[in-house]
Amino acid sequence: MPPLPAPTLPAASSRTPPPQADTAARDAIRAEARRLGFDAVGFTEARLPGQARARLDAFLAEGRHGTMAWMEPRAAQRADPRALWPEAVSVISLGLSYAPGEDPLAALARRDRGAISAYAQGPRDYHDVVKARLKALGRWMAGRFGADLKVFVDTAPVMEKPLAQQAGLGWQGKHTNLVSRAHGSWLFLGEIYTTLALPPDMPERDHCGSCRACLSICPTDAFPAPYRLDARRCISYLTIEHEGPIPEEFRAPMGNRIYGCDDCLAVCPWNKFARAHVEPAFAPRAALTAPRLAELAALDEAGFRALFSGSAIKRIGRDRFVRNVAIAIGNSGDTALRATAQALAEDADPVVAEAARWAVERLGSSPPPTRASRRSLPPPLAGEGWDGGGPAARTAPA
Repeated sequence: MPPLPAPTLPAASSRTPPPQADTAARDAIRAEARRLGFDAVGFTEARLPGQARARLDAFLAEGRHGTMAWMEPRAAQRADPRALWPEAVSVISLGLSYAPGEDPLAALARRDRGAISAYAQGPRDYHDVVKARLKALGRWMAGRFGADLKVFVDTAPVMEKPLAQQAGLGWQGKHTNLVSRAHGSWLFLGEIYTTLALPPDMPERDHCGSCRACLSICPTDAFPAPYRLDARRCISYLTIEHEGPIPEEFRAPMGNRIYGCDDCLAVCPWNKFARAHVEPAFAPRAALTAPRLAELAALDEAGFRALFSGSAIKRIGRDRFVRNVAIAIGNSGDTALRATAQALAEDADPVVAEAARWAVERLGSSPPPTRASRRSLPPPLAGEGWDGGGPAARTAPA
C-alpha cells in the first residue's frame, strides 16, 4: 500500500467562527487555562472533517486496533463531537507538557533494568492531574459564563489528536502522535466540550517534511507507512493493552521495555525546542527510572499495588506487568537472572509462567544483540529532512 498523505484539515478560509463567537470569552479562558498550569491551549469548532472518520474506519476495519474492541461500538461518537454530545458548539483543546529532562532512551542500555515510558515514571497518574485542572477550568467557566460543558481525558470516545491539530496545538506526525513546535512530542491532552460559541484558532500544518526518524527507529516495525500505525505491533500496546501472551516475534525486539515505549517520540527533531517540564506530579521517581528486573519480578499483588499506588501503571495489574518483566529478563543476556526467571516459571498466572519459561530457555544461550538495544538514530538537522526552518521553529508557547 502506498504511503498515506498527512492528515489534513479544512482550509483556514473555510473555518468561519460560530455564530456570535465571543472573542473576549476565548481570551479569558486561555488566560485562566495558562494560570492553572496548562502549557498549550487552543480552540476549535465541535466538528471534524470527514477524513478523520475515514481514517478511523480504516483503522478498525483492518483490525489494527488489536484487542481494543471497546473502540468499535462508539466509533461514530469518536469521529464526531456532536454525536457524543449534540449540544457541543466549541472544543477547547489543552496540553500539559511532560518533556523529560534526561534522555528517555538511556535505560535501554541497562539490560538488567526495566525501561518505563517517561509519562509513567512520576508519582501520579496523568489522567488524574489533567482532569483535576480541566475541572477547575470548567468550574471557572461555568461561574463566569454560565455555559454547559463536559471534560475529557483519554477515557471517552474523543479523537483528541485531530482536535488538537485543528485547534492549533500541533500536528499529527508520522508516528501518529501529536507534535508541537514548542513542546515536541511530549504533551498530555485533554478537552472541554462546551455550548459556548468561541472563535476557532488556526489549525497547525504538518512540519515533518521528509524526516523518517520515528518510523526507522521502531523496534517492531509498527508503522506500515507514514501516518499509519498498526497497534498490534506496537510495544506500548503490547505491554499495556494486550492481556494475553505476547507473540514471540515481538519478544526479542521488546528488549527491556516493561511499560510503554518512547522510541518514536524521543527521536523527533522537534523535541530540541521542548523545555523539561516542571510539574512535580510528573517528576520521575527514583524507583521507576531504571528499576532492577530482579526486584520487579519478586512483586506479589500487594507489593505491586504499593509500588505503583497513584501511578498509571497500576491499572494494568500485577500479572500483566510481571509478564513484561519476565520477557525483559529473557532479553537481558544476564545469566544471573536465570534463577529469577525459573522462580517465575512457577507463577500462579499461566501467562506469567509461560513468559518466564521462555526467558529461562533464552538465557540458556547467549542471544545476539537485537534492535531493542539500539539507542537511537541521530536526529536530522534543520534543512536535512524535516521542516524546521523559519519563524515556525521557535520555543514560544503554542
